[in-house]
Amino acid sequence: MDEAREQAVTDEVIASFAGTKDERLKEIVESLTRHLHGFAREVRLTQEEWTAGIEFLTRVGHITDDRRQEFILLSDVLGLSMLTVGINAPASTEATQSTVFGPFFVEGAPEIELGGDIAFGAKGNPCWVTGSVRAVDGTPIPGAHLEMWEADEDGFYDVQYEGDVTAGRGWLTADDDGGYRFWSVLPSAYGIPDDGPVGDMLAATGRGTMRPAHLHFKVDAPGYRTLITHIFVAGDEHLDRDAVFGVKDSLVADFPEHPAGTAPDGRVLDGPWNSVNFEIVLEKA
Repeated sequence: MDEAREQAVTDEVIASFAGTKDERLKEIVESLTRHLHGFAREVRLTQEEWTAGIEFLTRVGHITDDRRQEFILLSDVLGLSMLTVGINAPASTEATQSTVFGPFFVEGAPEIELGGDIAFGAKGNPCWVTGSVRAVDGTPIPGAHLEMWEADEDGFYDVQYEGDVTAGRGWLTADDDGGYRFWSVLPSAYGIPDDGPVGDMLAATGRGTMRPAHLHFKVDAPGYRTLITHIFVAGDEHLDRDAVFGVKDSLVADFPEHPAGTAPDGRVLDGPWNSVNFEIVLEKA
């Protein structure tokens, strides 16, 4: 096709959305069409390459289920997830920074009491996690809802275990001063799932699959913006080459190791354990 005929195809598709009543939807589908067609023209997409792309996306859909979200993983490794996070970041520089949601969040995690343990048998060094949830002006946010999830010392989330197992995840409610505390295990670095189409794409392009050690948080409170974030373990060798581009300096924290003995909550440990404090600041909605 010559340039005019190619542009005519794009114009015809965009015109087909003219009757869209939702103005935001109209803006999105028209822009998507322009950019998608522009991509095909820029790389001079062949029929064989188009077919390979369709087959790739079909594989992404087939491997996705209620425990594995390959589409989110694809978005993550292409940087789209972090770009969207950045576009929607809180206006206040004092609010805790957001990062990627990731493909391993599961609805219906077990509730734990303050000071409880989300490990539920996950392997790893015990880790005492504390902090508070506050507004930008420093006001405590009592009753904030915190969800936490993480990989075990082998780098696996519970959804990657055999069978229907829950481990390394849970939720709790902050106390009257906005404080929270719980036990987990020391986060470990891990490779993102590479046994599917996203892994094949990374291998074909010579990219790594590692994520630095981190603990996920999802924090909600009425009247405040929901926060999706991690805390990363300082000193991790993969901090500067996260496969999903999620590391931010403000989210890197020390996880000091302590000798066997009595922890701050009175728990007696017969081996080494770690701790971290993470102060969470929410912006009003």
